[in-house]
Amino acid sequence: MDPEFTAVSIAARVRSGALTPTDAVDDALSRIASRDPRLGAFVTVRSAQARTEAAAVAARPDLSSLPLAGVPIAVKDNVPVAGHRLGNGSHASPAAPATADHPVVRRLRDAGAVVVGLTAVPELCVWGATDTPDTITRNPWNPGITSGGSSGGSAVAVAAGMVPAAHGADGMGSIRIPSAACGVFGIKPGRGLVPAELGVDSWFGMSENGPMATTVADAALLLSVMAGRPDLAAVADPGTLRIAVSVRSPLPLVRVDSHWRAAAERAAAALGGAGHHVTTAPLPYPANPLPLMARWTAGTAADAAGLDATLLQGRTRGHVAAGRVLSRYVRPEQVARLRQRLHRYFTEHDVVITPTLATTPLAAARWSARSWPANLVANVRYAPFPSLWNFAGWPAASVPAGIHPATGTPLGVQIAAPPGGEARILAVAAQLERLLPWQRVAAV
Repeated sequence: MDPEFTAVSIAARVRSGALTPTDAVDDALSRIASRDPRLGAFVTVRSAQARTEAAAVAARPDLSSLPLAGVPIAVKDNVPVAGHRLGNGSHASPAAPATADHPVVRRLRDAGAVVVGLTAVPELCVWGATDTPDTITRNPWNPGITSGGSSGGSAVAVAAGMVPAAHGADGMGSIRIPSAACGVFGIKPGRGLVPAELGVDSWFGMSENGPMATTVADAALLLSVMAGRPDLAAVADPGTLRIAVSVRSPLPLVRVDSHWRAAAERAAAALGGAGHHVTTAPLPYPANPLPLMARWTAGTAADAAGLDATLLQGRTRGHVAAGRVLSRYVRPEQVARLRQRLHRYFTEHDVVITPTLATTPLAAARWSARSWPANLVANVRYAPFPSLWNFAGWPAASVPAGIHPATGTPLGVQIAAPPGGEARILAVAAQLERLLPWQRVAAV
């Protein structure tokens, strides 16, 4: 583990003249070349373009003030990157290259970052395991286990030490699920903080762009650039907070693995020992899962409109068909009612901690060849915790929290807060990073 292979360190050394952007990019490209062939994190590596862009960053007159000066980053292949096809994990996606960067990509580039590659996603970013008929993206801690999804490629690129930080996007947990699976820190911001523009209507406002990194400081730095909020880069002390712990399953038929439950309880105990007021307080999960299911499927159906359905995977066609039926159940008042319940909950708490996942991530397999029901059941059973915060549009993050003894893969805990709580989540996560430090990069 290279302590200087962080976004904060690379940018500081480039600004000072101790490191050139080209050297920083060459280092990342070398790591990708040696590590990615057995993991499958990247769908496109921009070797020549990245070196050209690194030289352009080096020539910028404002180099000494760029927050991400020369930092090599990866971008999830579900947002436009100029000059490259937006694949979105699907053979049905249009072949024409994007003519302009997504606003978030533009902000990262303007801040001095260099995009070294585009990372793998499951088809249309629907699923919690990252694979396509062409490749399986594998967990660097245990190649037999999935990297999670849908930002699985970005999680692997970071967890395997190929890039210090990456862009992800989260519509039903798609930053937090792979962050937990691969042992990195990832945060989904609340609605409106970072430009979304993901697919059609961003899955009814559930999808957000956010950062993934091996340290909280790196994620905070990327988030500050993505949001156009420089203040978010300075992670403060959290003070004394009222912290709720909720480890019960969001769904009555889904069991929570004892090690994932214990990870959340261990994190809460550490924070209690640091002086916070910690209480057990079950979250008010919706009793009816239909409104959330309707948004997940109908959002996918909207994204698939205009694509050649014969080129979609069978599981995705099933999801789209369900979305066309369930779209009638998407109503704004459902979100309003959930937010009312959550606001009442947070009159007594400042943040809440839950397990990020309910159990060990799925096997690394060709889930793309399996049926829609098989994918649906598998995804819901292992990752029921994150989607509440997409439904509400509130911020949440996953923090590494130890290693599962049975699989050797990371555990993770979720921290969530009311709207505007990103800085508080970052502060609590950074305190956990100090109290319960994690291994930043898998041994690959």
